[in-house]
Amino acid sequence: MTLKTNPYKGTRDLFPPDKRVLDYLFSTMKRTAQSFSYEPYDGPLLEDIELYRSKSGEELVNDQIYSFHDKGERFVAIRPEMTPTLARMVAQIHRKTPLPIRWFSIPNLYRYERPQRGRLREHWQFNIDIFGAPENMGEVEVLQIVLALMKNFGADQSTFEILINDRRIVNFVFGKLLKLDQDKSSRLYKMVDKYKKISPDAFEEGLSQIGLDGVSKENLFRYLALDSFDAVFEFLEQMGGLEEKNNLIGFYKIVKNLKIDPYLRYDPTIVRGVDYYTGIVFEVFDKHPDNRRAICGGGAYANLLQIFNGPPLHGVGFGLGDVTLKDFLVSHKLLPDFSQNKVDVYLSAQTSEGLPRVMELGHRIRSRYQDIKVLTELRPINAKKAFSNGKKYKAKFLALIGERELSNNEVQIKNSKDKDSISMKLSNVKDIIHFFHAKNPSNDYLDDSEDANDKEKS
Repeated sequence: MTLKTNPYKGTRDLFPPDKRVLDYLFSTMKRTAQSFSYEPYDGPLLEDIELYRSKSGEELVNDQIYSFHDKGERFVAIRPEMTPTLARMVAQIHRKTPLPIRWFSIPNLYRYERPQRGRLREHWQFNIDIFGAPENMGEVEVLQIVLALMKNFGADQSTFEILINDRRIVNFVFGKLLKLDQDKSSRLYKMVDKYKKISPDAFEEGLSQIGLDGVSKENLFRYLALDSFDAVFEFLEQMGGLEEKNNLIGFYKIVKNLKIDPYLRYDPTIVRGVDYYTGIVFEVFDKHPDNRRAICGGGAYANLLQIFNGPPLHGVGFGLGDVTLKDFLVSHKLLPDFSQNKVDVYLSAQTSEGLPRVMELGHRIRSRYQDIKVLTELRPINAKKAFSNGKKYKAKFLALIGERELSNNEVQIKNSKDKDSISMKLSNVKDIIHFFHAKNPSNDYLDDSEDANDKEKS
């Protein structure tokens, strides 16, 4: 049988250009999280299947999880999400760790789903969670992180918005106004979550199956028509939901004071169907006409640790997948060009005798400053070919050693941007790095310490 070269359906081969994109996404995620002093964590790729059954229910376990019995006959699953692992880890340490706990992760996740735009069977997901913050403060901080992340990718108010709701308001409408029991509420949650994606007739049919009467339908559609914070405040006042109104007002006052409210819009269909959400819920929504969809979502929860008999510790978090994020950035032309490997310095020699000096120079530059990307040509090439290769790699500097440079113990350095050229002594690596910095100050190459190589060569 001939083996196929294609990857498993719904997964990706990450060739260097693709990996450069992913590394860029990861680095921006990490930089944003750490700017808020969030700490990285991770967990195992395999978990006991019961962890997902307890947290997410039979639908996920039966339909979407990759599971198997290991050699010890333990029933395990490849993680489809990070939240159960997070809960398991926090349950171990929350009593002895100062609150609030601020963590982030970028795990690789697997779900057996139908591959489509924005959704694969394998992806990476940026997770932010805070535990033990005062109510509304954790929610606002998480939204600040969302905004900072999107802005760090170059997005602004014209490209995305954050749709907000509060599960306490949804519970008030479903429980007190519509008087639905838990089973009917759960069914209605799923319908409202898909309200914008299904036809009016299909929605009406679903309401009939639940058994809503005329008055209940009227109240439900009145709720679904709310389109602003002022509108929901008035609705709750009229319907007697004063506690729910005051909760949302407290949150809204903080975001308005921070001037992030222009990014927020109230949306009654944002319900985040998972049971553990208990307060503010949100989704980041792409405004591009060709990619009108949620980019990520999250919210406040209090019951996450209960599957481990833990306390109702208040938490807030969100998850952002790399696939939907990349689609967003591509749609808005915000993704830099990673199609080629870009190097800082391209080193070459025109003769075989010069190759050892090129190799040595590359080694000494890297030893001084490892963040300089140095590409060393491993065979002799002429100057014309060196210039062509330097352009192909988008090298910021070309360093060439020809016969003249070799006899003078020098290297010729050419700046690709302004075409300036200078010859410098091979022994003076510190001055060479200073030259790189002077011509390209955005890269801080400086290291003023003298190393053994400099002392030996001087």
